[in-house]
This record gives sequence, C-alpha cells and structure tokens, in this order.
Amino acid sequence: MDDPLRHHGDSEAREAALDFAVNVYPGPRPDWLDTALRASLDEVGVYPSAEKAQRAVAAHHRRPFDNVLVTAGAAEAFTLIARLRPWSRPVVVHPQFTEPHAALEQAGHRVRSVVLPPPFALNPELIPDDADLVIIGNPTNPTGALHPAEVIRSLLKPGRVVVVDEAFMDCDPDESESLAGLRVAGLVVIRSLTKHWGIPGIRAGYLVGDAMVVAGLALNQAPWSVGTTAAAAVLACTSPEAVTEGRRRAEEIRDWREHLEKGLADLGVHHLPSTASFVLAQVGDGVHARLRTAGIAVRRADTFPGLDDSWVRIAVRPEDVTDQLLTALAGL
Repeated sequence: MDDPLRHHGDSEAREAALDFAVNVYPGPRPDWLDTALRASLDEVGVYPSAEKAQRAVAAHHRRPFDNVLVTAGAAEAFTLIARLRPWSRPVVVHPQFTEPHAALEQAGHRVRSVVLPPPFALNPELIPDDADLVIIGNPTNPTGALHPAEVIRSLLKPGRVVVVDEAFMDCDPDESESLAGLRVAGLVVIRSLTKHWGIPGIRAGYLVGDAMVVAGLALNQAPWSVGTTAAAAVLACTSPEAVTEGRRRAEEIRDWREHLEKGLADLGVHHLPSTASFVLAQVGDGVHARLRTAGIAVRRADTFPGLDDSWVRIAVRPEDVTDQLLTALAGL
C-alpha cells in the first residue's frame, strides 16, 4: 500500500458513479468567482503578486497586514511550518488530516502522534508538556469534531507554536469556534478555499497568526508560489458577497449533513456528530470495498492514525444523492 499519510480521497473517486469521497462542495461556483478567475488571465503576462489578496484577508479577519500570509493552498502552509524551525518535539493530534504529519516527516522531523480516543474530543492533558509544535484540525478531518476554541487556546504556552487547521471552519455558518481573529503569541490558523468554493484545481489558501511566526514562514516561501489566478481567488472569496454566499453554503451543507446523519441513524449505523462537510461512520469491515464495487466511492479511514477499516468518511451531498448511498448501505 502507498504511504497512508499521503492518501487522499480524490484517488478513490476516480471512475466512481457516485462520489462521496471528496469533500468539495458539489454545486456550481458563483458567477462573481468565475468572473474573477477569468479576468485574472489578463494578468498572467506579469509576475504574480498576492499583496491585494493579503490585504483582503487581513480586512476579512480584522488583522494587521503582517499577520497574514497567502499560500498555494493549505498544503504549502504545512510545508512552510515544517521547515520553519528545527522542531525538537513536534506533535500532531490524530485522527486528523495527515498532510501536516507527512510534511514534518519529509522535512526530517521525528513526529509524535497524540491519538485521541473515540469520540475524539480534544483533551489538553494528552499533549506532552515539552511539545514545541502542536498541530490540530478544527473542525477535524475526518472526525468532524469541533473543538472549543478555549480548549485549543489552553494549549498555548511560551516557546510553543500551535497550528490550527481550519480548512472546514467555513462549514459552520457562525464559525463559532474559530481562532482566526485571535491575536496571541504562538498561534497560527490555516484556511483553505478549495472545498467550500469548488476550486481544487487552484491551490489557494492563507494563514493568519503571530506576526513573528508569519514573518518566518514568509521568508521560507518560494518566490511567486501563489499564482495570479490563486491570488484572484483569495481576493474574491474574502469579499462581502463571498461572506453572504459562504454562509448560505454553510447552511445548505448543515441541512444536507443532518439528512445524512438521520439516514445513518435510521439504518443503525454508528457515526459521529459532525460540523463539517462530511460524516465519519463506522459501517463495518469490508463495506468500503463493497460500496466501491457498486460504483460508490466513500473515503477509507484506515489511513488516518487511530482509525481502522470499519470506518469511512462520507462527504455530504444533496438529499436525493445521499438517498442513493443510504439505499446501497441498506442492501449490504
């Protein structure tokens, strides 16, 4: 098997009749976003600049300009963090998105995993006192757990950097537990635009946080790593009209998720409450493969530390599409 830390749902969705493996919003992009992306092509004759996008993110989160770094997706942010310092005791809280763990290992660090037991609520007492870097997702991929902001904030201490992956925070209409607006030493929050706005082919994201840490990350960023079209996407997706549409999408995702969760409950399938665009369900051994044989892709979960092959991650979809999955599950 390939490195489980490098496994992603897009590889499972290929040639599937129904895709529940990829967490990208399934609806069309807004006209204003497509307009901005197309208009950016008129600027590709000059070297790219992310300055306007950086200022837009700063205004969006009410942060100073030097608290923001626009990145080529969240993946670049994880790589920059891994290479920021010679981390002596980096910790990744699992189960969670495996890319930051993989980035740390690729940079030569020996990573300590803190594996939370079901139902995967964050317990600060499990974090080693000597950890100089702690990475956690909120809401967490793949569990959907939304950790209280105050609990995550309690992990901060002198000499430690805490990185919060908020790639799915925009699935919460109120972003109630977001730390993106908090100005405190040692905190970095990462955001991705890929899923909510349906642009996985454009690597667009950003991070906000401690100005000193952000400055160090910026120094390690390759020149022009954020392309013109990606910068245009960040600028468009932090506009006032994006805020309105983003909330509408979050409310729609919530409704779709509730339909999925009710259907799973009716079938007696154990699953975890989620605040993201997916639900972690314990469907049983072999169900992932049987669904795939039936042309239905769900994300295998055994590649996430702390989970086995009885679990799958199911992306939320409109009710009529979800019903096709539920019917298939009922017949297995």
